[in-house]
Amino acid sequence: MSSAEQGPPRARGLSTWTTRRWLRVGVAVSLVLLAVLGTTGAWVLGRTGSLSEDLADVRSPALTTAFRLESAILNQETGIRGYGLTGTPEFLAPYRQGLVDQRRSGAELTGLLHDDPARLADLKSVQGALTRWQERIADPLAAAPAGSPLPLAADRAAEGKAAFDKVRVALRAQQDRLRADRDLARTDLMDTMSLRNWIFSAIAFLILILTVCVFEGLRRGINRPLERLGADARTIAGGDFEHPITPTGPADLRRLSGEIDFMRRRLVRELAYTEEARLRLDAQAADLQRSNAELEQFAYVASHDLQEPLRKVSSFTQLLQRRYGGQLDDRADQYIGFAVDGANRMQILINDLLDFSRVGRLHNAHEEVELDTVLEQVLAALSVGIEESGAKITHDPLPALAADPTQMGMLWQNLVANAVKFRRPGTAPEIHVTAAKDGELWRFTVTDNGIGIDPQYADKVFVIFQRLHTKDAYSGSGIGLAMCKKIVEFHGGTIRVDTTYTGGTRIDFTLAPRATENADPSVLPQATRAGEQLAELTP
Repeated sequence: MSSAEQGPPRARGLSTWTTRRWLRVGVAVSLVLLAVLGTTGAWVLGRTGSLSEDLADVRSPALTTAFRLESAILNQETGIRGYGLTGTPEFLAPYRQGLVDQRRSGAELTGLLHDDPARLADLKSVQGALTRWQERIADPLAAAPAGSPLPLAADRAAEGKAAFDKVRVALRAQQDRLRADRDLARTDLMDTMSLRNWIFSAIAFLILILTVCVFEGLRRGINRPLERLGADARTIAGGDFEHPITPTGPADLRRLSGEIDFMRRRLVRELAYTEEARLRLDAQAADLQRSNAELEQFAYVASHDLQEPLRKVSSFTQLLQRRYGGQLDDRADQYIGFAVDGANRMQILINDLLDFSRVGRLHNAHEEVELDTVLEQVLAALSVGIEESGAKITHDPLPALAADPTQMGMLWQNLVANAVKFRRPGTAPEIHVTAAKDGELWRFTVTDNGIGIDPQYADKVFVIFQRLHTKDAYSGSGIGLAMCKKIVEFHGGTIRVDTTYTGGTRIDFTLAPRATENADPSVLPQATRAGEQLAELTP
């Protein structure tokens, strides 16, 4: 990446921040801003409450009380002046009530203004002027006897007016200052309330900006990189493995994107290698299939074409044996016997090879087959050998499978015939067939009390033309178990010798309940071996 794309040094420094660090810084800044805003809001609320309390509990009540004090003083002046002019005692009642109201209002003002020295001084100025008026005018007149106008009132009228004017001036000055204080308190309260409104509007705006910044930061720093990473991952999962993953967002998300992209590149390499291996395997499988088909066709054609010359050889050797038997010397009779026996064994071998080559090629008609019925038919076909050997054959209930009926007959015939053939001398064969469900397959066993199979030959017996005994000891071509293996694998199962059984031989095999596609991996080695045998027999 070029320096222009990398940005200034500060951007490079921030590019190393992880999601956790961004979240921590964001939360810390948010908490600091909220703390500052909360403190400012609390101060404004406290200030508004203090001003409101001062206005409602001090300034307005103080002005009201000052008015009541003025009213009480005016009552005193009116009562004394009327008493002085008339001498009527009823005029003293307003004067005395005014004194009571004066003292009460003065005490209230003192309590309200105890924290305001200037206003207390105004109250003392009013009280001082009032005391001088009372001492010079009101108290002497109130003490004079009633009944007639008081000469003292006329004598001190000018002095009383001047003294009470001073009281009026002090009261007016006090009320003007209290009114000014109340108006100032109201103005401060309104200004503070306006400031409060502005501050709370600013708090709401800042919270909104902070919320927008948080959501935008999460969208740009986490959601968008994750969405892009998810989109890239879905593109790759859709099959575009060459699509690169572009790292974005905080450092840890970019590191995660890089690791995923590394995994993608590794998967691309593995897929390329796997695809190459698959293509090689497909080519080998095609070659193997073609080779199998060619070898099977060769085995069938060769064995079929050998039938006609072999029949001629067999017919003429038997004709020689019948016509010239006993007319030549013993060695000639022996040679003729060898020729007849070889031709018969060749006939058997070719017939077995033809049957082997037909498995899966000519006999491939899957249908519902009752294995009980097939086994009974096989036992009927082998009844002569079974009776001669005295064999006792039993079987469990056998299932019905989707299989080729001809191949199933060949399978049971080879297994039962082998069990009868390879019996212990002097012991009647006992053969038992079992069937049990094993997962999705059926498992069968054919158990006898014969001579058994050495464990070291457990795999060899399933190879075509492999014999464990000479032809003089036991007849046969060595194709029977190889054919059984081919039939079982063609029907989706496996076959083996149970080497743990020691009372004779136990053949264990499985069959699929439904028709399956079978690769028949045994065809190549078996057909190869068949081709080799036929190559040896043909000129």
